Amino acid sequence: MMQMSNIADPNTYKLLTPGPLTTTLAVREAMLVDRCTWDDDYKAMTESIRASLLELAEANPAEYGVVLMQGSGTFGVESVLSSVPGAADRVLVLVNGAYSERMCQILTYHRIPFDRIDCGWDETPDAQRVAEWLDAHPETTMVSMVHSETTTGILNDIESVARVVKAKNRLFIVDAMSSFGGVEIPVESLGIDFLVSSANKCIQGVPGFSFIIARKSALLAAKGNARSLSLDLTAQYETLEKDHGKWRFTSPTHVVAAFDEALRELKAEGGIAARHARYAAVNEALREGMAELGFKAYVAADRQGPFITTFLYPDQAGFDFKHMYAVLKAGGYVIYPGKLTERPSFRLGNIGEIHGDDVPKILGLFRGYLASL
Repeated sequence: MMQMSNIADPNTYKLLTPGPLTTTLAVREAMLVDRCTWDDDYKAMTESIRASLLELAEANPAEYGVVLMQGSGTFGVESVLSSVPGAADRVLVLVNGAYSERMCQILTYHRIPFDRIDCGWDETPDAQRVAEWLDAHPETTMVSMVHSETTTGILNDIESVARVVKAKNRLFIVDAMSSFGGVEIPVESLGIDFLVSSANKCIQGVPGFSFIIARKSALLAAKGNARSLSLDLTAQYETLEKDHGKWRFTSPTHVVAAFDEALRELKAEGGIAARHARYAAVNEALREGMAELGFKAYVAADRQGPFITTFLYPDQAGFDFKHMYAVLKAGGYVIYPGKLTERPSFRLGNIGEIHGDDVPKILGLFRGYLASL
């Protein structure tokens, strides 16, 4: 085993962002070794990661497989949406944020027929509307939605939608980018066919690859449908299977090693349940504290996910986001601009190495900035 250095953590601030996020020093130190993609030890690490992800997803390895895909989370979503639909398929996208909008962009780029059901960005998609749509549109073969919309922090109800989609015998695709690993998602019992997430979210690795937990029958049935060489989901899966952990093209070896360490740390923390409890407690404390300071959350509390919160700009003379950002950064925390189109906002993420003792420090910085206006 590699002997790690005893250097102090070089981070000068923590990230209040929804990924990349603040990682542990051990996760970063795992990247100090150069690895060969063909080496059996490295391939064994890849296979261990794939097995761990299936376990976290509560998915039977006889029914489900894991595909690791180079690139950001969007690469994984595009891999699924450009590889799974065939010539006769039509996708229904449930839209309530920028990342479900991005699904529509991907389908448009690849000229894949799709429809969309829109709702407010502070509202969750209604399963009954989905059921009615599927009854009226037998040509729709797949439904795609986002679980945790990083745009706003809203947590969509994938369980109720899953029941409808499976009852109507359609494929179900879920972008669980900023939720997988931070909340229990029993993929098999929900009937999810393809779930996509990323290394640099709730499992607390670093950016560099996405992963897809896929029902094997649906994955193999899609062979030949891919509209991209590098994003061919089935081809990537078949190579990982045939070569026992070898990726088709050059893999992000350092990122894979960091993720392997991050998975160990998730287990040591107590698994998904314990991590969810930490995230939820910090999120609630931040939301309540910000409300006391006069910052209004965009999403109602009963729809708020425990990962990121969108706050509207306060109605206070002299408020300037860039100045507030600089104050927070100087105090040791970096915040995230808003992504709403109709109202000015900013976001506070609390995944990664953010703990209860960070909350009073963060709120103190906001309080100090407001007092300076």
